[in-house]
Amino acid sequence: MQRFDGRVAVVTGASSGIGRQVALDLAARGATVVGLARRESLLAELRPLLVQASPRSDVFACDVADVAAYQARLADIEDSHGRVDVLVNNAGIDLPTPVREDTTRLGVFEEIMMTNYVAVVAGTLAVLPGMLRRRAGVVVNVSSDSARAPEPRDGGYAASKAAVSAFTESVAHEIGRRGVRVHVFYPAWVPTAMGTAGIGAVPPKAVRRTEVQVSNLLLERMGRSRIDINAAWLPKLAVIARTVVPGVYQWSMGRYVDRTS
Repeated sequence: MQRFDGRVAVVTGASSGIGRQVALDLAARGATVVGLARRESLLAELRPLLVQASPRSDVFACDVADVAAYQARLADIEDSHGRVDVLVNNAGIDLPTPVREDTTRLGVFEEIMMTNYVAVVAGTLAVLPGMLRRRAGVVVNVSSDSARAPEPRDGGYAASKAAVSAFTESVAHEIGRRGVRVHVFYPAWVPTAMGTAGIGAVPPKAVRRTEVQVSNLLLERMGRSRIDINAAWLPKLAVIARTVVPGVYQWSMGRYVDRTS
């Protein structure tokens, strides 16, 4: 089991779901963890659990969509702890974005993009200078299988996660030989509050994972040379299907629209 003793780790979206589990597991593996999220009441419940495992850990309320405040918080963490060794950009939102004329609102797309993509860029750029100076560090940017196989009525979320994937891969190639690892993480489908919101049928077992499974996989694989970390293999077949049999793929997505209309 990979340990993180003596490392300082920041996890966004730490109040619930995958972010909460990752924060707890990092603390259990020896890291000093700083959890960031918007919901102060849930952070208050998380803090004693983190401190019990890692006494210097802490939590702070922070809306990552306010990128200036997010970068300022990261700077404060670096000042107080001396560095940030691990950043997990996990915070995200998923709002439906059908393009029917009565529901299309540009503001919804902007809100999703600010939280899911711009904040990821802001956080990554804030911690990279220190990591590059030390020639050590790990950044994990959480994407989604929707980035590779967008579903109908969810274009805003899919586009934001596709942007995360493209940005992360570009940065990882650029600095991969300078001692810093930058990963894009595809956690499959996890029954979190966001994952189950508005869902119809539960996805097949091959793409379902628990928070514990996802967290353990991430902590074991991050820091290695491979850029992408995939919690499930099945979603990658969608990318192949789009290329090899595009007509069949489009037909199946059309059937999905028919079933869910």
